[in-house]
Amino acid sequence: MTGHILIADDDAAIRTVLNQALARAGYRPQATGNVATLWSWISQGKGDLVISDVVMPDGNAFDLLPQIKKLRPDLPIIVMSAQNTFLTAVTATERGAYEYLPKPFDLTELISIVNRALKEPKKRNNDIETKSELEGLPLIGRAPAMQEIYRILARLTQSDLTVLITGESGTGKELVAHALHDYGTRRAGPFVAINMAAIPKELIESELFGHEKGAFTGAQTRNTGRFEQAQGGTLFLDEIGDMPMEAQTRLLRVLQEGEYTTVGGRTSIKTDVRIIAATNRNLQNQINQGLFREDLYYRLNVVPLRLPPLRERTEDIPDLVRHFLTTSTGPNAGTKNLDADALDVLIRYNWPGNIRELENLVKRFDALYGHDAITADIVEAEIFKNTDVEYSNLDGGSIDLGEAVEQHLNQYIASFGNKLPPSGLHQRMLDIIEPPILSSALTATRGNQYKAAELLGINRNTLRKKIKNYDLQVVKISRNQDMAD
Repeated sequence: MTGHILIADDDAAIRTVLNQALARAGYRPQATGNVATLWSWISQGKGDLVISDVVMPDGNAFDLLPQIKKLRPDLPIIVMSAQNTFLTAVTATERGAYEYLPKPFDLTELISIVNRALKEPKKRNNDIETKSELEGLPLIGRAPAMQEIYRILARLTQSDLTVLITGESGTGKELVAHALHDYGTRRAGPFVAINMAAIPKELIESELFGHEKGAFTGAQTRNTGRFEQAQGGTLFLDEIGDMPMEAQTRLLRVLQEGEYTTVGGRTSIKTDVRIIAATNRNLQNQINQGLFREDLYYRLNVVPLRLPPLRERTEDIPDLVRHFLTTSTGPNAGTKNLDADALDVLIRYNWPGNIRELENLVKRFDALYGHDAITADIVEAEIFKNTDVEYSNLDGGSIDLGEAVEQHLNQYIASFGNKLPPSGLHQRMLDIIEPPILSSALTATRGNQYKAAELLGINRNTLRKKIKNYDLQVVKISRNQDMAD
């Protein structure tokens, strides 16, 4: 057997699982439940690799990491934590951890990391200033997709590599760019952003590179461009897919040679900025259509980073809602809460506008509703009141609600020889007619109970009770995605 692995975790179950998995993989594990014993082993020269939890009864592994790296700089340390935040990942990287793993972790992945670390031990920079003074969470999310983002960002903060962030509108691309700057080596410099889609195409080159006095009609004075403004810091090129070809050519030269000229200028200017670009477009399709330079794409796509849409990380919605409620600046800030049914509606919704749509929705809750509890009825009303509902059945054909109701009534009356049944059979009639009518309304509104109740002229809660009483199977379709209700 090779490889002596030191394990530190106050959870006995985790120690047992790690012991067994590492032993099966051919390593020699040795486990403890406290920081003091771990430090004692390391001080004695034991261990070829360390796997440690962050928070333990007698201390914090993050406080121990600098001491370990000073005493044994080549000792790889894998940090595990149930505090799955972006700051945890950044702190682990800054303090010299070889890798950060959020709990719960995948054993196969852990063994793979151990194998790699022992074959190629890495030295990490010990001289990076820590950011314990920084408070707040720049990014929020415990979903596996976000945990992977945190791990990548933690590594990228220690480099100046060019990053291309992709993702749908509203997924937080600028927030990620800010995090890369604020927690990176260039944080003392400026963060300058420019949105290509918001600037007239004929002015983009001037905005990026600046222009000299008299360079074109209206250029009364010399203008400082964004590259010059971002010197020593980070330049965020948002919606890069909307950049015109002429500007793409000039940007490519900057990335290749590290210098540029102003519009109307003749002298080359050296630039020292980190480039982070973002787009919600498919740049490969843009290249195929001749709208984006392939060589520029590969210059920008040094590190690709895809942000998941909110529908792929719905488990993060409760945390995001709490964050937006807490940070709201409205008249009722900090007083609202959503009940379980309300959160369930949010989780089932498709979120075409992603996090931006969720944030705006929470702002409406704060501004429009004075009471503390936000219910499912309020959530559905706010989500769907400005939404044009397409009235179609599940097969894609159109459906007329009135015709559907009339059809069911005619079928029932025909069962009585085209005569209305005796009044004593009124409840029986309702029991027969109501279920297909309710089903038709729900189908017509694509499962939207708020709209269905409105069409039927009944209260939302009444509709819910009838659905429950008749045990109706409701398929809820929210825009582009099916959702069970």
